Amino acid sequence: MPPSTERKPVRRRTRQRPGDRIFAGASTGAGILILVVLAGVAAFLLVEAWPALVASDEQIPGDGGLVVFVWPLLFGTLISATFALVVAAPLAVAIALFITHYAPRRVAQTLGYLIDLLAAVPSIIYGLWGFTVLAPATVGPTGWLSENLGFIPLFQGPPSATGRTMLVAVIVLAVMILPIITAVVREAFRQTPRLHEEASLALGATRWEMIRMAVLPFGRSSIVGASMLGLGRALGETMAVAIVLSVSGGVSFNLIGSSNPSTIAANIALDFPESTGIEVNALIASGLVLFAITLLVNMAARAVINRRRNFSGAN
Repeated sequence: MPPSTERKPVRRRTRQRPGDRIFAGASTGAGILILVVLAGVAAFLLVEAWPALVASDEQIPGDGGLVVFVWPLLFGTLISATFALVVAAPLAVAIALFITHYAPRRVAQTLGYLIDLLAAVPSIIYGLWGFTVLAPATVGPTGWLSENLGFIPLFQGPPSATGRTMLVAVIVLAVMILPIITAVVREAFRQTPRLHEEASLALGATRWEMIRMAVLPFGRSSIVGASMLGLGRALGETMAVAIVLSVSGGVSFNLIGSSNPSTIAANIALDFPESTGIEVNALIASGLVLFAITLLVNMAARAVINRRRNFSGAN
């Protein structure tokens, strides 16, 4: 047979424009810079916390060792942030659904602006609101909870006479993280493929059935990511918790009593100006623990989101 005269197509390398190369380099540099800053923060915390990590138990504040010093603070941080997330996440999803699928356009636009405006309020304002308004208003309801639901450890009592309880701190944190979760979930619900919604309605589904079968599954990863983002904000909140919470130390699940554990961030803000020597290192060690917890939360959120990244409106 005669040899083939067909020529193989020549691949031409696409020539990059200078603007593309500059933008690609700037983006890569920004990503590397974030990693460098993160590694620098971790290294700083580890170096400054090292004297407390190797110190004897008698040198650490409280004379119980570093674990005894950090554990109540870690417990208070986790319990306040977790309960705040439990309160805020369902409410944020409900608000996002109302804005995107139920409310008229003008109402939805106004409500969206108001929800986003909550994120611009300084945390110290939330703390003052919780201290002056919310805490006195919860004295009566916490007494009722103690009398009628005292068999539950969360409402065991006796209730605080001032209202500066972990319950108030949880409510304040929930209000603070509400706009963050709502904004992310709202945008995810708006990106739900229109064909999925119309197909569900065409098959006879009600609006709620359409939301349950099309909207919520599509936005599931965004709900998880937004919740973890709000949890990270709640874990690191400082001034609002420091103003609201009446701290007495210890570990307790009681949300309405006067014996409340502090949080790591609030404890650092309150004790750091008056601390010296090994006390400063112990506070930085607690900050290292908070840094690790926040990093683990973000990594878990990223893992959940990556499991759903291949899901799109076409499959």
